[in-house]
Order: sequence, then C-alpha cells, then structure tokens
Amino acid sequence: MDVLPLFVPLAGRKVIMVGDGEAAAAKLRLVEAAGGVGCDESAGDAVLAYVALDDEVEAAAAAARLRARGLLVNVVDRPAMSDFLMGAIIDRSPVVVSISTGGASASLARALRGRLEGLLPASLGGLARAIGGARRAASAAHPAISDRRRLWERSLAEGGALDPLRPLAAPEAAVAAAIAGSSAAVTELREIMVSSDDPGELSLNALAALGRCDALLVLPGVPAAVTDRARRDAVRLEVLPDKLPEGLTVVLRPQASSSVSQ
Repeated sequence: MDVLPLFVPLAGRKVIMVGDGEAAAAKLRLVEAAGGVGCDESAGDAVLAYVALDDEVEAAAAAARLRARGLLVNVVDRPAMSDFLMGAIIDRSPVVVSISTGGASASLARALRGRLEGLLPASLGGLARAIGGARRAASAAHPAISDRRRLWERSLAEGGALDPLRPLAAPEAAVAAAIAGSSAAVTELREIMVSSDDPGELSLNALAALGRCDALLVLPGVPAAVTDRARRDAVRLEVLPDKLPEGLTVVLRPQASSSVSQ
C-alpha cells in the first residue's frame, strides 16, 4: 500500500478550514456531516486542518503554519502538499467506504464510487447497527472469539443469512436468527490454482476463500500479489499436515504445479 486508510471520529471536534469558495464549503459539509465543527485558524484545539486556497504560495505557507502546530493538513487539489488525502465516499453509516487513488486521479475514484454505490443496499447501515447491538448476545451464545468469527463469516458470506449485498427488510431479526445458529468449526480444504500475476483474475469465490481462510499454504511460484489477498492473520503453513487444522485451509498453487495431497 502507498497510503494507510484511517477513519477519524470527528463528533464535537474542531477542524480548521483555511480559505473560502466552493472547495472550502464542500470540505466543511463533509466535516459537519461527520459531526465535526469547522473553525478558523485561531482555534487552539483542532484535530485536523484543510487549506482551500487558489494561490499555491499562500496554500503552502498556510499548510506550513498548521503543520508546525502538529496538525495533519489536507491542501485541496494538491496531494503533494497534503499530509492526508480524501477519498471518494460511499455513506451507509455506520458503514463508510472511502476510495483513494493516492492522489493520482480524483475522477477515477469517483467513477469507482459510482459503480460501487449500486452494489451496496440502503439496508447495509441497519445491518451494521444490528450486528453492533447484538455483540453481547453473540458473546453469550458463542463465548470463544474463534466461534464468533466463524459465525459472522458464515452469515455474512455471499448467499448467507446476512449477505451484506442483499437488501434486508428486518436486520435485527435476521441477526438474532444468525446468532441462534451454529458456530462449530468445520474442517475444509480448498485448493486455488493461480494462473496469473493479477489477483483480479481470481474468481469471487476464490477471493472470498482467501479472505476468510484460517490457514494458508503457498506453493513456490505463486506471486506475492495473490498471496497478499489472503486473510492477514491466517496461519502460514510450510507443508500440508496429515491432520488439517480446524476451519478453512487454503492451498495456493501455480497452475502448472501438481496437485497437493493430504
């Protein structure tokens, strides 16, 4: 990654806005939508700062002043001057998706947002609130962290009871029904043949398996770009054991490689 995506709670917190015009007004609307309070440069306890000035020299000077105060600064339309970047936002609060191109192309980020908007139903926010509100009930019914992870992964998988891309009329009832279900471990082995350096050529099912695997075996010849799509905290295996670990074990192998046996 070239940048680290972060989400900052702004409710009741001050954000400095330097400049006027539509660019500054647009950033102020975003800050206020997140509960932040826009203020001028005199504010002493701000957490972030935006600079929206047409003159490059003035913008650089304002950014330097604010940065000297320990603030992270976004200079509108000047990513090279900025400490943080703004992505194209999809708001299904409390679910928020932000798409960044690292400053390469705001138009590309907006185009991606437009495509993704149609995939995320309006009920997604309600589903997130229902899951958050059921945390205590889920912990009581499934005390082990690993059990709860399996419960949510199964329920939220494509075609699952809580599939987040499927509209839900009654999220609370659906979440309660999911919690009442089983979270017992099921031992699975999945082999994924890799025929390209581009992880985008993997099927959606293969990408989903990588994202939820409990253990991962990567055979020589599999590109790092594909391996990087695997769940970060999956156990990395050197060889396939005679007795598979609980949960889903994924084997990544190049297409020309012979099949892996247990």
